[in-house]
Amino acid sequence: MEHWKIWDYPVEVDRTATKEWYEQSEGWSCECGDCQNFLALAKKGLLPSAVTEIVLPLGVLPEKPTYVCELSPTDAGHLYQFSYRVAGIMTDDPRPNDTIRFDWGSGCCGHDCYPYGAPNFPEPYFYVMFFAELPWILDEAPCLSD
Repeated sequence: MEHWKIWDYPVEVDRTATKEWYEQSEGWSCECGDCQNFLALAKKGLLPSAVTEIVLPLGVLPEKPTYVCELSPTDAGHLYQFSYRVAGIMTDDPRPNDTIRFDWGSGCCGHDCYPYGAPNFPEPYFYVMFFAELPWILDEAPCLSD
Protein backbone atom coordinates (compact mmCIF):
# COMPACT_ATOMS: atom_id res chain seq x y z
CA MET A 1 0.00 0.00 0.00
CA GLU A 2 1.06 3.56 -0.66
CA HIS A 3 0.84 6.42 1.83
CA TRP A 4 -1.30 9.31 0.59
CA LYS A 5 -2.94 12.39 2.01
CA ILE A 6 -6.41 13.25 0.71
CA TRP A 7 -7.20 16.74 1.99
CA ASP A 8 -6.54 16.39 5.77
CA TYR A 9 -6.92 12.59 5.77
CA PRO A 10 -3.82 10.37 5.93
CA VAL A 11 -4.58 7.13 4.11
CA GLU A 12 -2.91 4.03 2.72
CA VAL A 13 -4.10 3.12 -0.75
CA ASP A 14 -3.93 -0.05 -2.82
CA ARG A 15 -4.16 1.59 -6.25
CA THR A 16 -3.82 -1.69 -8.11
CA ALA A 17 -6.79 -3.31 -6.35
CA THR A 18 -8.84 -0.11 -6.70
CA LYS A 19 -8.09 0.25 -10.42
CA GLU A 20 -8.79 -3.42 -11.16
CA TRP A 21 -12.17 -3.24 -9.42
CA TYR A 22 -13.24 -0.08 -11.26
CA GLU A 23 -12.13 -1.47 -14.61
CA GLN A 24 -14.37 -4.54 -14.21
CA SER A 25 -17.26 -2.73 -12.50
CA GLU A 26 -20.40 -1.95 -14.43
CA GLY A 27 -20.84 1.20 -12.37
CA TRP A 28 -23.79 2.80 -10.61
CA SER A 29 -26.95 1.22 -11.97
CA CYS A 30 -29.77 3.47 -10.75
CA GLU A 31 -31.99 4.44 -13.67
CA CYS A 32 -33.66 7.51 -12.10
CA GLY A 33 -33.24 10.81 -13.92
CA ASP A 34 -31.15 12.36 -11.14
CA CYS A 35 -28.60 9.54 -11.22
CA GLN A 36 -28.59 9.42 -15.01
CA ASN A 37 -27.88 13.17 -15.08
CA PHE A 38 -24.91 12.67 -12.73
CA LEU A 39 -23.59 9.79 -14.84
CA ALA A 40 -23.94 11.86 -18.02
CA LEU A 41 -21.96 14.69 -16.40
CA ALA A 42 -19.23 12.25 -15.31
CA LYS A 43 -19.01 10.56 -18.72
CA LYS A 44 -18.70 13.95 -20.44
CA GLY A 45 -15.95 15.05 -18.04
CA LEU A 46 -18.13 17.77 -16.51
CA LEU A 47 -17.54 17.02 -12.82
CA PRO A 48 -15.53 19.64 -10.93
CA SER A 49 -11.85 19.24 -11.78
CA ALA A 50 -11.13 18.97 -8.04
CA VAL A 51 -13.07 15.68 -8.03
CA THR A 52 -11.17 14.11 -10.90
CA GLU A 53 -7.83 15.41 -9.56
CA ILE A 54 -8.48 13.46 -6.36
CA VAL A 55 -9.94 10.21 -7.72
CA LEU A 56 -8.06 9.53 -10.97
CA PRO A 57 -4.63 9.08 -9.33
CA LEU A 58 -6.25 6.62 -6.89
CA GLY A 59 -7.30 4.31 -9.74
CA VAL A 60 -10.95 5.38 -9.60
CA LEU A 61 -13.02 5.97 -12.74
CA PRO A 62 -15.17 9.10 -12.12
CA GLU A 63 -18.01 7.75 -14.26
CA LYS A 64 -18.38 4.75 -11.90
CA PRO A 65 -19.36 6.14 -8.50
CA THR A 66 -20.25 3.69 -5.76
CA TYR A 67 -22.99 5.99 -4.46
CA VAL A 68 -24.99 8.87 -5.97
CA CYS A 69 -27.86 10.90 -4.54
CA GLU A 70 -29.38 14.16 -5.68
CA LEU A 71 -30.08 15.97 -2.42
CA SER A 72 -31.98 19.04 -3.61
CA PRO A 73 -32.46 21.46 -6.48
CA THR A 74 -30.57 24.74 -6.15
CA ASP A 75 -30.58 28.07 -7.96
CA ALA A 76 -27.59 26.96 -10.04
CA GLY A 77 -28.48 23.29 -10.57
CA HIS A 78 -28.73 20.34 -8.20
CA LEU A 79 -26.84 19.49 -5.03
CA TYR A 80 -25.42 15.98 -5.34
CA GLN A 81 -23.79 13.69 -2.83
CA PHE A 82 -21.58 11.07 -4.47
CA SER A 83 -18.78 8.82 -3.38
CA TYR A 84 -16.12 6.40 -4.55
CA ARG A 85 -14.65 3.48 -2.66
CA VAL A 86 -10.91 3.14 -2.46
CA ALA A 87 -9.06 -0.03 -1.46
CA GLY A 88 -7.00 0.81 1.58
CA ILE A 89 -7.28 2.27 5.05
CA MET A 90 -7.57 5.64 6.74
CA THR A 91 -4.73 5.89 9.21
CA ASP A 92 -6.39 8.79 11.03
CA ASP A 93 -9.73 10.61 10.88
CA PRO A 94 -8.96 14.23 11.73
CA ARG A 95 -12.53 15.34 11.00
CA PRO A 96 -15.01 12.72 12.21
CA ASN A 97 -18.50 13.49 10.91
CA ASP A 98 -17.32 16.68 9.23
CA THR A 99 -16.71 17.72 5.65
CA ILE A 100 -14.12 20.14 4.34
CA ARG A 101 -15.57 23.08 2.40
CA PHE A 102 -14.11 24.24 -0.90
CA ASP A 103 -15.18 26.76 -3.55
CA TRP A 104 -16.62 23.88 -5.64
CA GLY A 105 -18.49 22.10 -2.78
CA SER A 106 -17.25 19.90 0.06
CA GLY A 107 -15.70 16.52 0.67
CA CYS A 108 -14.54 14.04 3.26
CA CYS A 109 -13.07 10.59 3.68
CA GLY A 110 -14.65 7.96 5.86
CA HIS A 111 -16.25 4.56 6.18
CA ASP A 112 -19.73 3.76 5.00
CA CYS A 113 -21.99 0.82 5.54
CA TYR A 114 -23.96 1.31 2.32
CA PRO A 115 -24.03 -2.22 0.88
CA TYR A 116 -24.93 -1.37 -2.72
CA GLY A 117 -22.96 0.07 -5.57
CA ALA A 118 -19.73 -1.81 -4.98
CA PRO A 119 -20.23 -5.58 -5.02
CA ASN A 120 -17.08 -7.59 -4.33
CA PHE A 121 -15.05 -4.49 -3.54
CA PRO A 122 -11.70 -5.46 -1.98
CA GLU A 123 -11.36 -5.01 1.75
CA PRO A 124 -10.34 -3.04 3.65
CA TYR A 125 -11.66 0.11 2.03
CA PHE A 126 -12.68 3.66 2.77
CA TYR A 127 -14.66 6.12 0.74
CA VAL A 128 -14.03 9.56 -0.68
CA MET A 129 -17.30 11.52 -0.59
CA PHE A 130 -18.17 14.72 -2.40
CA PHE A 131 -21.01 17.24 -2.17
CA ALA A 132 -21.24 19.46 -5.23
CA GLU A 133 -23.74 21.61 -7.06
CA LEU A 134 -24.00 20.29 -10.61
CA PRO A 135 -25.99 21.42 -13.66
CA TRP A 136 -28.85 19.54 -15.28
CA ILE A 137 -27.80 18.42 -18.79
CA LEU A 138 -30.36 15.79 -19.76
CA ASP A 139 -33.21 16.63 -22.12
CA GLU A 140 -35.85 15.29 -19.75
CA ALA A 141 -36.91 17.24 -16.69
CA PRO A 142 -35.43 16.38 -13.29
CA CYS A 143 -37.31 14.18 -10.84
CA LEU A 144 -39.77 16.05 -8.67
CA SER A 145 -40.20 15.23 -4.98
CA ASP A 146 -43.66 14.70 -3.57
